[in-house]
Amino acid sequence: MAKDKDSFSDRFRNLANRVTEGAGTPWAMAAAALLVIGWAVTGPIFGFSDTWQLVINTTTTIITFLMVFIIQTSQNREAKAIHLKLDELIFATPKARNRLMNEENLSERQLESDEAEARKKGGVQAD
Repeated sequence: MAKDKDSFSDRFRNLANRVTEGAGTPWAMAAAALLVIGWAVTGPIFGFSDTWQLVINTTTTIITFLMVFIIQTSQNREAKAIHLKLDELIFATPKARNRLMNEENLSERQLESDEAEARKKGGVQAD
């Protein structure tokens, strides 16, 4: 059963990556603009009816709703990969404080304390 789950996760991850890569292109922006222009041009044909307005509202709501999850999936994966890379660098650096490898799991107060300590150590003034 785990293999099926991994397979589904892998397929979803691949889909999410393809969608986010495609959505971030000028072609995707052009397609979205053409969709809105096409919708606006059809306004007089449909008498600017409630149904005509509902079409664009429903379409954009559905696309936005789905894109939130797809983009979040990609961002989660990228963040995890960056954390692993940074953890490897921290671990490989002899003078690094290895406790910082789990910094994202600390409370806000602990993060602020570590930030102040790092700024003081690096000679950087607080904002």
